[in-house]
Amino acid sequence: MILPFFPLKLVVFPGEELNLHIFEPRYKELIKDVEEGGLTFGVCTFIDQLSGYGTEVKLDEIHTRYEDGRMDIKTIGQRVFKIATFDNPSPNKGYAAGAIEWLEDDLRVPDFLHHEYIFYLREMLHLLHYDVSFNPADVDSFSFSHKIGLKLEEELELIKLPSEAERTEFLIKHFKRIIPALKAAEQAKEKIKQNGHFKHLDPLDF
Repeated sequence: MILPFFPLKLVVFPGEELNLHIFEPRYKELIKDVEEGGLTFGVCTFIDQLSGYGTEVKLDEIHTRYEDGRMDIKTIGQRVFKIATFDNPSPNKGYAAGAIEWLEDDLRVPDFLHHEYIFYLREMLHLLHYDVSFNPADVDSFSFSHKIGLKLEEELELIKLPSEAERTEFLIKHFKRIIPALKAAEQAKEKIKQNGHFKHLDPLDF
């Protein structure tokens, strides 16, 4: 499988809607080829250097075309891949392309593990003051993973895991590590708010 490549300093999750502003000539050419050929392309994660992994994305819509050739596009993440070859530029093109290998993905996850994940996810989103309602059956390990404080390196580690169960366990460990820190920060903020106020304290009986 050969894909055109679009290296970016981000991780795209399967199912994610990604909006991009296209302005470089090589990527204008890439999107033109994708649109005319009904192709997909790969967003390759770049962290100081090319990570070797990326996500196939499908062009959903060209939202705006500007007179100078720039474009605002909407894409949707598809499957995660490992880069097998990287040709920059690819033959007769201005952009990079190469062969890829699809990563395996076992979507099965035990009910108890999913329920634990949903429990911590709700608590995390509450602490972050991110008010959103969702059906737990519609949520997977990728659904909110850009919103829960993962570093770019951790997001990359997440997409490389070959099963939903492993990704769920990874996120539960993240929640157990970060939630106590968020709670402590909230308590510290409350203490700071109280400084300078008159305090009504119960007398100690000793």
